[in-house]
Parts: sequence; structure tokens; C-alpha cells
Amino acid sequence: MINRVLIRLKIVQIVYAYYQNGGKNLDTAEKELFFSLSKSYDLYNYLLLLMVEITKQAERKQHAAKNKLLPTAEELYPNTKFVDNRFIAQLEVNKQLNDFVVNQKKTWANEEEFVKQLFEKIQETDIYKEYMASDTSSYEEDRELWRKLYKKVIFNNEELDRVLEDQSLYWNDDKEIVDTFVLKTIKRFEEENGANQELLPEFKSEEDKDFARRLFRRTLLNADYYRHLISENTRNWDLDRVAFMDVVIMQIALAEILSFPNIPISVSLNEYVEIAKLYSTSKSGAFINGTLDGIVKLLQKENKLTKN
Repeated sequence: MINRVLIRLKIVQIVYAYYQNGGKNLDTAEKELFFSLSKSYDLYNYLLLLMVEITKQAERKQHAAKNKLLPTAEELYPNTKFVDNRFIAQLEVNKQLNDFVVNQKKTWANEEEFVKQLFEKIQETDIYKEYMASDTSSYEEDRELWRKLYKKVIFNNEELDRVLEDQSLYWNDDKEIVDTFVLKTIKRFEEENGANQELLPEFKSEEDKDFARRLFRRTLLNADYYRHLISENTRNWDLDRVAFMDVVIMQIALAEILSFPNIPISVSLNEYVEIAKLYSTSKSGAFINGTLDGIVKLLQKENKLTKN
């Protein structure tokens, strides 16, 4: 699940924090990087659980209405299509997800009011209303319902963002990326796989894990060289006046450009310009792009960089 986009973001965060804390212990900082990445995987599982919890809330609401003193006919005999959703029933018994609950002790039990509000928001959507009114019923329709609801209600949900930030500082910038993996997971579910349906692994391969470790260590161990290159290509600027986050981003970008010959230069440049837009000033993207482009051309001219 953890891809290189997320790895780059986490390395920017951890390298910045490393310098802010005095740059004392590389091994400790590396452990913090991988712990931070593991928390992203926790968020992935936690968001999968949210869909199950919303369905349980719907069931609780129906049960409470049925047990009122004078329930209506509709309350006595409710439409149970949503609470009987087959995709959610499969997700609820998923072995990997239940292992996560047991190991991490993570549930939505303390956020009942928020989950209740989220279900009410779902009920207001045309997606929900059309699904409940439909005469057809299939596993594929049940799964597609949640793909649509996730995109409509859970994706880009500011209130949910606040709830998650209150629970973990590690989740501040992760949700938008993790949301894409949840949607990918919903699409991959097959009814015949039952409780054994595979979720996305924490790392797609050892290669990505090695990418994180090497990029992080090269960034810090070769810092003097990278900063020399930056300084030489920002002569009209006093390096001390350049936003420190910009320096960190360029330092990591140079570590990637010079250490990973299989990654095209254009890919690395684009990735770090986008990160600059997220973490630094409004002008940082253009400044970083121009500076790195100048460094790349100089290195190529000196035959110190041969890849395209």
C-alpha cells in the first residue's frame, strides 16, 4: 500500500524534524520514519473499519426505532438493504482487518456521535436513496454503493480530517493518499474470496522499503555535498535566507536524482515541486524547480549525471 509518493512525503517530514531537533541520531530518525509509515498503514485499516461502523450505526438506528413505544409500520418493518450489504458483511469478517483490530486495539467506539452524523449525511445522498429504492440486488451493486459513498462522503471530508488529526499527529497529511488505496481495495473485493480476501500489503515490495531507507540515509549522509550544489546555484540568494523547508526538499530531491538511476529526472523533479506546493511557500515550487533544473544541467555538463 505504501507507495513512493507517500514515502517521499514522510521523508520530507522526518528530515525536517531531524534538523529541527538538532540532527543528533540518524538511527533513531530512521526508526521514526518507518514508524510513521506504519501509522499510514494503520490509517488504511482504520478507514476500512469506518465503513463497517457506519453500517452498524444504521442497524442500531433501525433497532432503536423498532423498539419505540409506538413504532410506525415503516419502523417495524424497515428496509434492511443497507444494513444487509454483502460487501460490508464480507469486510466485517475479513481476517486481516480483524487481526488489525486485535493487534492495534483500534475501533470507532469512541467516535459514535461522529459516525452517527456521517450516516445521516449518507442518508441524504441520492446515491443512498437510489440504492434503497432499487428493486435489483447483487454483490456488485453492494460493493459499488460503497465505492460511490466513499468518494462522495468520506473522501475530502474536513470533519473526518479533524477527527483523525485528534487521534494521531502522523495522519495529518496522509488521508488523501490513503483514500485512494481504500477505493482501490473496494474495487478489488470479490465475493468468492470471503473472509480471506487480501487487503493491500503494507509495502508492495522490499524494493520500496529499500527505497525509503536508502533515500533517507543518502539525504542526511551526503547533506554537505547537496547543500554545496544548492548554494552554488542560488548565488543571488543567501542560502540562510532561503526557506529552510525549500532547502530540505531540494536536498532530498538531489539524493534521489543522484542515487536512483532508474528513476527519470523529470519524475523526481515533478514529485518534489508538488511537495513544495504542499509544505512550503506559494513561490517555492517555481524556485525549487528552477534551482534543481540548473543543478541537473551543471551535473550533466560535468558528466556527473548521465541518466535522462
